[in-house]
Amino acid sequence: MNTIFIHDLRVETRIGVYDWEQHLRQTLRLDLEIECPSDAAFRSDRFADALDYSAVVSRLQALAADHPHKLMERFAEAIADLVLDEFHAPSVKVRVAKLAPIAGVKELGVAIERRRAA
Repeated sequence: MNTIFIHDLRVETRIGVYDWEQHLRQTLRLDLEIECPSDAAFRSDRFADALDYSAVVSRLQALAADHPHKLMERFAEAIADLVLDEFHAPSVKVRVAKLAPIAGVKELGVAIERRRAA
């Protein structure tokens, strides 16, 4: 399996179940491992054969800027759906973390792994 990873992507968003959280922008840390739809780029050295990770990052930033989700769990699922559907990845691992959400906690978050439906 060939993967592209995006680690430590920081996005600003409004997320949370409490009213005050929904009015406050928070920084989330995203980590993704995306299975490449094809291994052609590894042989051809052609951008046209590659997964455009810059486009993935742009879409993740846009999703974070305007999403209706309160839970990190649902946000992680939306990220997985986006990568699988728009970028045709066979599978993706997604990790979403709030930074210093509780005194004494560096990160708190969720991790999921999803595959495209056969």
